[in-house]
Amino acid sequence: MTNTSGAESEQPGPDPALFDKIVNLCKRRGIVFGSAEIYGGFRSSYDYGPIGVQLLRNVKDAWWRSMVQLRSDVVGLDASILGPPQIWEASGHLKNFTDPLVDCTDCKTRHRLDQLDDPDVCPMCGRRGTFTEARAFNLMFRTRAGPVEGAGAEVYLRPETAQGMFVNFANVQRACRLRPPFGIAQVGKSFLNEITPGNFIFRTREFEQMELEFFVPPTEASQWFEYWCAERLRWYVDLGIPEELLRLRPHGPDERSHYSEATSDVEFRYPWGWGELEGVANRTDYDLRRHAEHSGEKLEYFDPATEERYVPHVIEPAAGATRALMAFLLAAYDTEEVRGETRTVLRLHHRLAPYQVAVLPLSKKEHLTERAREVLGRLVPHWMVDFDVTQSIGRRYRRQDELGTPYCVTVDFETLEDGAVTVRERDSMAQDRLAIDDLVGYLQERLAR
Repeated sequence: MTNTSGAESEQPGPDPALFDKIVNLCKRRGIVFGSAEIYGGFRSSYDYGPIGVQLLRNVKDAWWRSMVQLRSDVVGLDASILGPPQIWEASGHLKNFTDPLVDCTDCKTRHRLDQLDDPDVCPMCGRRGTFTEARAFNLMFRTRAGPVEGAGAEVYLRPETAQGMFVNFANVQRACRLRPPFGIAQVGKSFLNEITPGNFIFRTREFEQMELEFFVPPTEASQWFEYWCAERLRWYVDLGIPEELLRLRPHGPDERSHYSEATSDVEFRYPWGWGELEGVANRTDYDLRRHAEHSGEKLEYFDPATEERYVPHVIEPAAGATRALMAFLLAAYDTEEVRGETRTVLRLHHRLAPYQVAVLPLSKKEHLTERAREVLGRLVPHWMVDFDVTQSIGRRYRRQDELGTPYCVTVDFETLEDGAVTVRERDSMAQDRLAIDDLVGYLQERLAR
């Protein structure tokens, strides 16, 4: 793992063609489809197919397990997507959540001024001096709530999940009798009217976030910030991303958000370079104070032990679920030569794999598939299990390798005689023969790690 202030790593980047391979795999194997493709598509929108929806769910479940299930100091919340303008005025989004835009009068393209290599040259047509004056563009989606066209209240789709946790701070603290340090976690959709979406699911207008707001005594904010930076970096490594593809990059003073005293990004080395996976920010007491001022409600904590009253500071690890999914796919993708053929394999951690097990009857013959379905029935209460009877057993193994399935269970004609099956491990392709009665215990031992 690299801890850097922003210098590019000297190590060579990933295979530049890897991005195209992943996009192709996602379409071919039902992971991600372009939204509304039969109508020509809708830019920056994607639909998660049968494999992708399970993979994305597993990423979110792994985050929830780490952040909520395994901790006694964090609880969950699911706040509304729609919110009144008062929330976003208090948070600073209406004032600060803007991008500077310019239009090229020659080729009619639109660009973010802060992302241009030369602020006077259009990257599309190469003309100089053709940009309009820069103007601010708010990234929030605005709509109206109410049954009558044009008569409803103005509302916004949330650009982040964080504010729902801040406005519910007092509700959650009182309901669960929590004492700082404690956290509120949330996984949910957010929406940004991105001007320059791109790189597949890396930057989209509709996305899912996995955010934690961790409320701490003001004097403990710095140590908790360091703790969460290290903890979040470790999470990606524990789930299989090689350390050399990750780094922790602190933000400079001119890069931090308006609410931040300190921010560091967990970055992944994508095929196009380093990109943010997750931000960890010390938001101080900015959000709670702002909402208290605008709402008139006290958002503070009274410590009965010390008789001290204070507004907690907040440490926020905020990750993108879809960005994490993409990083896990890129890190897991591998090819190797096996008996003169190229094997493509996703070496996904078993907690992330769309299927943990596949049951493969050697033949379509009814008496064999019937026994295979009996095996399937034993496994499905414990794991997501695929059942595949089409094509040769070798092709089915390759198909499961591409999906990242850790274990394949083959039911063959000998199974009818000895009640045993063959279990094949994905990465080593090693095979074990064992009794069906021992199968669940065998897999539980290996899939519990």
